[in-house]
Amino acid sequence: MAAFTKTCTLLFLLAIAIFLNFNQTLAKHKPSSTSLVLGLTHSYISLPIPKASANSKKMPSQVSDMMEPLRGVRDGYLISLNLGTPPQVIQVYMDTGSDLTWVPCGNLSFVCMDCDDYRNNRLMPTFSPSASSSSLRDLCGSSFCLDIHSSENSIDPCTIAGCSLTTLLKATCPRPCPSFAYTYGGGGVVTGTLSRDTLRVHGISSTPDNVVTREIPKFCFGCIGSTYREPIGIAGFGRGSLSVPSQLGFLKKGFSHCFLPFKYANNPNISSPLVVGDVAISSKENLQFTPMLKSPMYPNNYYIGLEAITIDNASAITQMPLSLREFDAQGNGGMLIDSGTTYTHLPEPLYSNLLSLLHSVISYPRAKEMETKTSFDLCYVVPYTISTLTKPDDLFPSITFHFLKNVSLVLPQGNHFYAMGAPANSTVVKCLLFQAMDDEDYGPAGVFGSFQQQNVEVVYDLEKERIGFQPMDCASAAASQGLHKK
Repeated sequence: MAAFTKTCTLLFLLAIAIFLNFNQTLAKHKPSSTSLVLGLTHSYISLPIPKASANSKKMPSQVSDMMEPLRGVRDGYLISLNLGTPPQVIQVYMDTGSDLTWVPCGNLSFVCMDCDDYRNNRLMPTFSPSASSSSLRDLCGSSFCLDIHSSENSIDPCTIAGCSLTTLLKATCPRPCPSFAYTYGGGGVVTGTLSRDTLRVHGISSTPDNVVTREIPKFCFGCIGSTYREPIGIAGFGRGSLSVPSQLGFLKKGFSHCFLPFKYANNPNISSPLVVGDVAISSKENLQFTPMLKSPMYPNNYYIGLEAITIDNASAITQMPLSLREFDAQGNGGMLIDSGTTYTHLPEPLYSNLLSLLHSVISYPRAKEMETKTSFDLCYVVPYTISTLTKPDDLFPSITFHFLKNVSLVLPQGNHFYAMGAPANSTVVKCLLFQAMDDEDYGPAGVFGSFQQQNVEVVYDLEKERIGFQPMDCASAAASQGLHKK
């Protein structure tokens, strides 16, 4: 879910506050983000966290590495946040396209407008600040408060809250950081306040049965009282000061993930590994690394450069736009890599050229009715047999993405065409899960989404500012790290 902070005027904040009628005693929050037509709605599932054994240890903040399980759902990957004293477990999306971490707050007072999943699951957990003895409201003197209001003159909101110029300049104003509102490009809105509380994460131990717990005091996050179309929180893994890697001291190190395929979505017995720290980037020289591109407009997001796309290692798409590997004078362009966007998005006419090239080499009948029903643009009726079940992508040509520095990634099986339903009469309908970018002239030129990152180890080397790729059986990787219950 790419997060791009929109400039909000005071009148807009006021209008949003009145419109949503959020409770001033609770926080409301929003990670600035452009949700690029996910195509699927958010879902919720209970996410168990590793249980501490009798040998469990609490370690101070010098623990160098951590590993958290990610549970796949139908439009992303959820991570458990262990917040407060005593701990409250809240499941949120792991999002490399934003910085701010936020959770729904208030058992009865949390309001989610136009949220089907929320209405269908009233027992969805929310965070209760009053139930935590370590909960604090962030203050105007905090750098995080200045950061969250940075789209405006950063001292204006605290001036309105009653801070004097002297205390603002000295960053000593004791007044609570004012409420704020963020909007998503897809139309979602969240409103809230900044809170601080103890976050507990799981360190990596030399023995599998020994769970090491690391406590992060005064972790800063958004406590959300009201949202529009956003029922589930977010853990921001961008490069800004509010992000999880930044607050945990990993901005000069890195993290990696290996997303399980869609077939494991909502499976409570297996989780994707998310590794943070030195171990995530050490001994990774066998991976292909492409440089991170630094956007002057969105410096906290992760961008890479796409040079070419080939089909079956033979047919190459011509007329690749330069905007997919460089930025214009205003900072627009580049290919955003984003775990919070489900499908890869390509700009026109590149997207249409890809469809035409694929259609020219695929002989199966089109499933026009399914294309209309799902809004995917290329669907086929394909045979369904034991052999096609075990080797599903033998039916379709391979797709290879070529990134800067001669990095080539052949999309693993199941990462382009996917079954839209159960087989019938020995056939099944499969659709290409790519989408066209919105017809806008700002922001990224394309997005590399989480669906196309399945069964790929993706390494974010933040120290060397590069991103590595390696096809991998993520289920086997999960089993080797104790994340597969048999």
